[in-house]
Amino acid sequence: MFVKINVASFLVALFVVLVEGSNVIESIVEDHEHSIGTKWAVLVAGSSDWYNYRHQADICHAYQLLKKGGLKDEHIIVFMYDDIAYNSENPRRGVIINNPHGQDVYKGVPKDYTGKYCNAQNFYGVILGNKSALTGGSGKVVNSGPNDHIFIYYADHGGPGVIDMPIEPPIYAKELNEVLKKKHASRTYKKMVFYMEACDSGSMFDGLLDEGLNIYAMTASKPNEDSWATYCSFSGEPCLGECPPKGFNNTCLGDLFSVSWLENSDLHDRRIETLEKQYQQIRKRVLNNGTHGSHVMQYGDLHVNKDALSKYMGFNSPTHTCSTNNYPTNTRHVNQRDVQLLYLLSKFHDAPEGSTRKSEAYRKLSEAISEREHVDKSVKHIGQILFGVKNGPEVLNIVRPAGQPLVDDWDCLKSFVKIFESHCGSLTRYGRKHVRGFANMCNAGIQRDQMDAAAKQTCSS
Repeated sequence: MFVKINVASFLVALFVVLVEGSNVIESIVEDHEHSIGTKWAVLVAGSSDWYNYRHQADICHAYQLLKKGGLKDEHIIVFMYDDIAYNSENPRRGVIINNPHGQDVYKGVPKDYTGKYCNAQNFYGVILGNKSALTGGSGKVVNSGPNDHIFIYYADHGGPGVIDMPIEPPIYAKELNEVLKKKHASRTYKKMVFYMEACDSGSMFDGLLDEGLNIYAMTASKPNEDSWATYCSFSGEPCLGECPPKGFNNTCLGDLFSVSWLENSDLHDRRIETLEKQYQQIRKRVLNNGTHGSHVMQYGDLHVNKDALSKYMGFNSPTHTCSTNNYPTNTRHVNQRDVQLLYLLSKFHDAPEGSTRKSEAYRKLSEAISEREHVDKSVKHIGQILFGVKNGPEVLNIVRPAGQPLVDDWDCLKSFVKIFESHCGSLTRYGRKHVRGFANMCNAGIQRDQMDAAAKQTCSS
């Protein structure tokens, strides 16, 4: 049996579908997205001070990306010290940029947890939706439900099993993963994605993030590897390729892993691109041919990476797509741990000869170098006391096989860090790299009284 078709009407309908097809498809996708629950985001810049400019720039860029993607301000929670935009050293007052092209990413960013309220306790409370745990700030928390999707992004310094916050204490891997397990037990999300930019960031999840939580984590580096800053310029050194604008001659505008996923998300259709595809694309850029780069890692429930980026970051309207070959390759990358020294060296280089500024810059540079040498030598000497001159350095640098956490007894690790600081002074952000050494002391069965005696002997004079 045949049905009569009005040819003219059919052609008109076909024309409408062809012309409006993308809008129809987008509408269908949007309806589906709304049916799967609310998108939540928690963005954390864990540092302060001008030389750490890049971390807050990364976070502000992430906010703009999510906001344009359709996430509402009440569902985006921002942690940042907020001392960069109006810093006296900022050549563009009230503006923060995340790449050399200079587009402002600061405007409109919510100031949820700034200054002293940008701390670990509030971070945990926000994730868990626990307002009673907060010590200040806007009071916004992830008040999510069982069908919601959560995206968490952190950028700052770190060390084995630990990441920093502007206000002490730092965040230990065990504590963070316990918070994530508690969130899962509350049945208040469907899936969660966690991106982390920090040195040794793989150690925050390796052997700790259980499968079955519907959490997918991507980190900037392996458990025993530094991460890298990018778009850097420092006085006294020529900048070739993608250089920061004039005035930004003593800092880095972004972090390599961070700008890689952010720029990838800006340029690609997030309805189509999956987390897995993003991982495959950015890992090549971040590795940087094995020089001045790191290995991007994945942890947790890897099946989650089949999801489209839009489930967590919202939609975008890319004007074009790009391949990995379109990303800037000729730009300055700097080890995250070295940025402070290069900043201080730039200040010394720029100061007029014989001036008070020159003397002050020299003092600060010398103090930073001495502080690093003190921490390095102190940890090494403690290891030699405990394990012998020959075996000490070897034991402190043991890296456990993949799938094993950094340490078995996290209370032991935290207590050893406190013992060190009680006798030898602050471990410092730079010194966090030695946390692996303290972990290996615990793994080797060293007791607290032994550690206390060794630290006292090392730093008493």
